[in-house]
Amino acid sequence: MTGAAAECYAPPMTRPIRTWICAAYHAVYRCGGWAAVRVSQGQASGAAGGERHTTARRTALAGLAAAMRDLPAAGEAASSQPVFIQTTSVELAGFATFLAGLGGTAQAAAPDEDLDLWAQIVTGARGRPLELVHTALEPGGPSAFVSAWADLARDKAKASGPFTAAIPKPNLAKFPGRMDGEAS
Repeated sequence: MTGAAAECYAPPMTRPIRTWICAAYHAVYRCGGWAAVRVSQGQASGAAGGERHTTARRTALAGLAAAMRDLPAAGEAASSQPVFIQTTSVELAGFATFLAGLGGTAQAAAPDEDLDLWAQIVTGARGRPLELVHTALEPGGPSAFVSAWADLARDKAKASGPFTAAIPKPNLAKFPGRMDGEAS
């Protein structure tokens, strides 16, 4: 086959679903907030939430569960897209090996706490390659944007109790994690 013919039959390159997750926890007040932003096929979506009487680990897992919601179901064309997760949360970084195993056939030992959140995470990740990377908080970067929303969510949860809300589209339009050329 010629180069042009080979390109015609080559499968399209699948862009990964990119996700940023941050969690903010206040140990004295035992309240936490999380934020997650996902960029898939050029579209950014995000949510933030928080609750009282929680732990830092549960707060971070709630952010991961929210990020895994509403992904294309198994069998849909986009369901094979890999999910690349960047987080500043030390609590989530410890689960990188377990999360990587969710996309394959070999499974690591399941966690024994916060099973309600793990059920949501496993359901959203089923059959999808996952990669979780611990990143540093860089001023002006995607992690800083998500961290600011997590801080806001923690403060709101402390003041008024548990909640989950979408990050408004005008704010997501300013998200610095989009690649050049992606539509809004």
